[in-house]
Amino acid sequence: MFLVYGPIIIKFSLGIICLIFQINLMGKGNLAPSSALDQVQNYVLGGIIGGVIYNEAISILQFVLVLIIWTTLVLIVKFSRDHNRFIKKIVDGRPISLIKDGQVDVAECLRCGLSANELMFKLRSTNIYEIEVVKRAVLEQNGQLTIIEYGDENIRYPIIVDGQINSDLLEIINKEEQWLIEKVQHLGYQTIKEIYLGEYLSGELKLHSYNKSKID
Repeated sequence: MFLVYGPIIIKFSLGIICLIFQINLMGKGNLAPSSALDQVQNYVLGGIIGGVIYNEAISILQFVLVLIIWTTLVLIVKFSRDHNRFIKKIVDGRPISLIKDGQVDVAECLRCGLSANELMFKLRSTNIYEIEVVKRAVLEQNGQLTIIEYGDENIRYPIIVDGQINSDLLEIINKEEQWLIEKVQHLGYQTIKEIYLGEYLSGELKLHSYNKSKID
């Protein structure tokens, strides 16, 4: 019986080990996707494991090689995404401004497949019933709507993420990239790439660097 089911058991075990390895390597605690890369990773890995386990024509060694190749590709894409703004936009997409200064960007809403009814529902779910009170509404990559009202003292999303500048936020606060670079250097850092997370709160820049755990 082991000769019949042994290869299936071994392949299944290897698949589970690879899945656990990728989850821990990607720094996640579960399979819940938080980006397009996570979604693709789950689908492809599930297809590889499910499609190969019962295929007797594919040996255990070939299965291991496929898992190694897929894991390597995932790591390459993840590294490229975390260190290149252009690749990050391709892989994860980017936040999209749907409302600017109390005016709906109808073209962007239609491009995202968001109807007027859906837009108003998202606004009502945050207790906003009038477009005019919204300074900026941004559709995030996960489908959530981040809203900044007139009079808000704090911006609700970061100005620097993973060593990369959030250009959309700079536009909101009417600042240039050079201004941000100078502010970061004034706080004792050489480049933006040293910053893990940067927040713009009440007109002040709060930085969390890769090298220091404290907030400047």
